[in-house]
Amino acid sequence: MKKIGILFLSLFITTVAFSQNDENAKSLLDEVSAKMGAYKNMYIGFSQTLSNEDAGIKEGDEPPIRGEINLQGEKYSLNYLGNQFIYDGKKLYVINHDEKEISVSDNDLSGDDGFIYPSKLLTFYKEGYNLEMGTLENIKGRNIQFVTLNPIDSNSEIVKVELGIDAKTKHIYKLIQTGANTSKTTFTIIKFRKNEDLSANFFTFNKAKFLTQKYTID
Repeated sequence: MKKIGILFLSLFITTVAFSQNDENAKSLLDEVSAKMGAYKNMYIGFSQTLSNEDAGIKEGDEPPIRGEINLQGEKYSLNYLGNQFIYDGKKLYVINHDEKEISVSDNDLSGDDGFIYPSKLLTFYKEGYNLEMGTLENIKGRNIQFVTLNPIDSNSEIVKVELGIDAKTKHIYKLIQTGANTSKTTFTIIKFRKNEDLSANFFTFNKAKFLTQKYTID
């Protein structure tokens, strides 16, 4: 499983001219990127829900999928759908605990297959989207300012992305991705910690440990 479905969308390189309203949206996302990017590291616990009107699937029909990720610069450790993804800055290790199989890739996965990966979380909006300010909503007592990102590529499988920003903390709170097939995927950050004391080898793949546990490494 190499496609990580957490806050990660398509990238297309282009030059964009912004209106004043778009400039406000871009300024807000720049502020969020600068603030969260300045942390030594971050822990994010999240939930994911899916709906699809064409398929008759309404949000809430299925229990949310839970996941968690630790980020430090380009490095990350992600637990999602029973798999663990460790990127040490050079190689990506995808660990399937059920099958006891591990695949290894050189470098991080790119966005060429239509996804943005953890190392691009705070920068993906900078290329390939027209930005505009969305609604300001009160969600569970928190003021959440939404920014709408519309892909410039007319062939994109993504119709739009809505990023919800906590107006007080300037942290990402929610991401809603709407696909061309009417599917809607919602990611909500339910836990957040910053600047934790992580061990020096936190993002290091321990090959000997997994071989001892009889994992197969490709």
